[in-house]
Amino acid sequence: MNKAPGKNWILLRGLARESGHWGDFVPLFQSAFPDAQITLLDLPGTGCFHRETSPCTIKAITDSVRRDALNKGVIQQPATILALSLGAMVAWEWMRRYPEDICGAALMNTSFADVSPFYQRLRRQSYSDFVALAIMRDVHNRESGILRLTSNRRNQDEQIIQAWEKIQNKRPISLKNSFRQIIAAASYRPGDIKPKQPVLLLNGLGDRLVSPTCSEEIHKKWDLELRRHLWAGHDLTLDDGAWVVLQLKEWLTPINRGHGQLLRGLT
Repeated sequence: MNKAPGKNWILLRGLARESGHWGDFVPLFQSAFPDAQITLLDLPGTGCFHRETSPCTIKAITDSVRRDALNKGVIQQPATILALSLGAMVAWEWMRRYPEDICGAALMNTSFADVSPFYQRLRRQSYSDFVALAIMRDVHNRESGILRLTSNRRNQDEQIIQAWEKIQNKRPISLKNSFRQIIAAASYRPGDIKPKQPVLLLNGLGDRLVSPTCSEEIHKKWDLELRRHLWAGHDLTLDDGAWVVLQLKEWLTPINRGHGQLLRGLT
């Protein structure tokens, strides 16, 4: 069984988002890893599971996502996870509880309750905007507000808003599920055990939703590699997907070189 990272990818989005929100990043990612299997999975309560009730804990969300992966045969070969925000919490929990499933993970703009205070995990200046968007009924205005809060790129706003509005109209995430996901994210405390798998942290220094210091604290606590984007916001793959791909390829090259040397040494 090939346990080298980067051959079998699982992509997980964040709070109140679904696989459709990866947008143009998916073909860009596939072109960078042409021989890799890439699977987009939805969290419970979003995407193809939007009619389901989201659990209130990261542990239960992880179990749900893992069942979906097992049903689809996605983890017959160990997977590398690329995950954003709440999705990265799921990836961490997955690595921690089912290490045989995962051979590496790249975690973007994430945070843990036992590492960073709540006012950094959701930045003070975003409180009012976040609550207003959560209860806003007008889909176009809500998606427009989410884009302004999570992205620092303005050159394709209307095109992206229309795509997101279409997603929400087709597979709406309920206010109830949004708040249940918030509860799960806010309460997630993974403990002190460092994952055995390679982990890369990516963050955007222009993130106005989650403070970049949250990734810094995770980096310091577990001595994990952290790469910083100078201006990107919370939705890192939307703001600069090419930069994300470049970091992933640079991260994987020495890991896979070492994996290949190990295999040759065993034969």
